[in-house]
Amino acid sequence: MIGIRTESAAPAKVPLRQAALTLLAGGALAQLLPLLLGPLIARLFTPEAMGVFTQFATVAATLAVAASLRYEQALPLARHDAAGDAEAHALLALSLRVLLVAVAVSVPLAWALHVLGWLALPAWLPLAVGVAGALQVLMLWANRASRFKALAVSRVVQYGGAAALQLAGGWALWRGVAAGRDAAWTLVAATVLAQVAAGVWLCRPAPVGGWWAALKVPGQRLKAVARAHKDFALVNTPHAFLGTLQDALAVALLVAWAGDAAAGFWGLALRYLKAPATLVGQAVSQALYPRLVAAGAAEGQRLVRQMMALLGAVALAVMLLLLLAGPWLFERVFGAPWREAGELARALAPYIAVHLVASPLAVVTMAWRAQRWAFRLAVVGQVIFMAALALGLWQGGLIGGAWAVSAAMVPYFGWYFWRLTRWHQVSAPTTGGRA
Repeated sequence: MIGIRTESAAPAKVPLRQAALTLLAGGALAQLLPLLLGPLIARLFTPEAMGVFTQFATVAATLAVAASLRYEQALPLARHDAAGDAEAHALLALSLRVLLVAVAVSVPLAWALHVLGWLALPAWLPLAVGVAGALQVLMLWANRASRFKALAVSRVVQYGGAAALQLAGGWALWRGVAAGRDAAWTLVAATVLAQVAAGVWLCRPAPVGGWWAALKVPGQRLKAVARAHKDFALVNTPHAFLGTLQDALAVALLVAWAGDAAAGFWGLALRYLKAPATLVGQAVSQALYPRLVAAGAAEGQRLVRQMMALLGAVALAVMLLLLLAGPWLFERVFGAPWREAGELARALAPYIAVHLVASPLAVVTMAWRAQRWAFRLAVVGQVIFMAALALGLWQGGLIGGAWAVSAAMVPYFGWYFWRLTRWHQVSAPTTGGRA
């Protein structure tokens, strides 16, 4: 494939508001299909099938988030001149090569997890890790090129397409091809296929010489950029990995405590409750990240506080809705078997609210080169989360665990927000960066 322009041509500057609105519009549309089709999907799959899918998805996400050692996150930092383009090309090559290694490692790992009884559908894991990891790299490559419209379209294809394919597969299974727990494979297949389709939208501009050339950068050059951006591998990767590992461990704890159905309730509730945080967070962070890189201390803090206030207003409305009507909404929308997921939603509402605000702000510490601090804080938060969930499950069952998580995580995130609004060690702006 040949790029539609040379890499040395700097992308046009896109105002933060325009970029954020473009990505938010794509995120909103991407949510529309899952929201419309979700009730039908829930009626076609049992809580046990959803539980198996949740187990698989959390394991795959845990591996995929670290599959390229997060080197793709450094792509927006590269300047738009000849030296910066060469650095971006090397970062792309490094990310893809590390991803190939991760896919190879996931083959024996999938078998081992399956033998231990911790993973269903092991044959799908290497493919899921490879596709999700490649999509991450392509998203940051498109972000560097300011292709915000393509990012918005890819998000619609990824999330909306997965929902449509899950509905189609569920309909076939409902008609007698398979049933119950054994139907979980179609949920996995739909997700993988939708991610493949989403990646197609992000393949341009191709690197100079085409995508195959991205794998032919000399090893010495790869070592140089790996050393220059080692914090992404040594600090940001463990940070992101532990974040997704928390989800996988939480699901494993729920399965051990109450079986696949409990994991299905948890998975359905969090999938829909975290969808706004995921979609809004990705959109806002992709627009905010390059702006923070190019901003000085005063402007950077102003941008963070402005975004925090905006997200806080949305989060408050979401929390109140769930507290007042969570169980009723889930029963009416997904059917009577899913009312317990609504009880979970009510108990998790405060946690979901602060998570919605925190999700886009992960890029702030990357832009301000404060990843080590963020990593240490995240480890503390994950320990608090798992301890609260375990204690709540022991004392009050599934719903007790959810309330315990909210009670523990609200003050934790409150302190995190307070520190960001008063952060003084902001890195100097990157010259030549995109404003």
